[in-house]
Amino acid sequence: MVEQPLALIVAGPTCSGKSALAMLLADRLGGTVINADSMQVYRELRLLTARPSAADEATVPHALYGIRPAAEAGSVAWWRAEALAAMAATRVPVLCGGTGMYFAALTQGLSEIPDPGEPARAEARWLLAEHGPLALHAMLAKVDQATATRLRPSDSQRVTRAWEVWRGTGRGLAAWQAQKGAPAPYRFVALRLDPPREDLRAAIGQRFAAMLDQGALDEVRALLALNLDPALPAMRAVGVPELAAHLRGEITLAEAASRAELATGQYVKRQSTWFRNRQLADFARTHTIHARIADLEQFSERNLPEIISFIQDAG
Repeated sequence: MVEQPLALIVAGPTCSGKSALAMLLADRLGGTVINADSMQVYRELRLLTARPSAADEATVPHALYGIRPAAEAGSVAWWRAEALAAMAATRVPVLCGGTGMYFAALTQGLSEIPDPGEPARAEARWLLAEHGPLALHAMLAKVDQATATRLRPSDSQRVTRAWEVWRGTGRGLAAWQAQKGAPAPYRFVALRLDPPREDLRAAIGQRFAAMLDQGALDEVRALLALNLDPALPAMRAVGVPELAAHLRGEITLAEAASRAELATGQYVKRQSTWFRNRQLADFARTHTIHARIADLEQFSERNLPEIISFIQDAG
């Protein structure tokens, strides 16, 4: 029997240092950094999603960053297909991101959900616009309790998706998801970054200030000029609603920055909880390592040899 090829997973919350680690691993092992972040796929959001810089992309190969226009909503199924193609094209895939569902789609398999159709999508969008996510979630709970209990009522994207699947297929999203396909044909070795919360808070503030200095406000201004549906994922990326409110004259730039940092912190908490609760233990054929890092210099000097050794032993 032919041994399955190795693939690395570098997972963790925003600002945990995973991009730097992924680049070092790809450089050392001759691999490609493959994006596993649901917002970094959008072309128009380089700064606000902290995509790798042009210099980073020139240093080691990168894939699936900025490949989709903000006008087109991505999906887990779409990303999985793109990721598998990118993985097949490199010696060592280094999947890097904080979107747990992307990793699960590779390591646990993904349900084949039929297209619910445009009428169902249009109805879901109309209900969201007319009644808001909380009311739509309450409506979903009446017809698909199993799915509704898994979703945060304020998560408009997932609540809308759940409604359109139920409406278009006659079956709840949770029921479809229970029927998963086969995992991707790889041996996965996962590295989970989990810095102390106070380090993350400090990094979030520093990162957003840097984003503003680099032109994040102009990035949002250009995005708004496209007149896109506000329900699109890219329009709800952390920082976009806050800076958009400032551009409309509703709040000051300082208030926008404060709100964006708060939203980022809340997102980081959800990411950390997801990875910590699962401990990556649900990942098929996966080993894990908990690498606590405070900054890149400390990590690169003290932890990289240990992690390389771990990968070689586990893989």
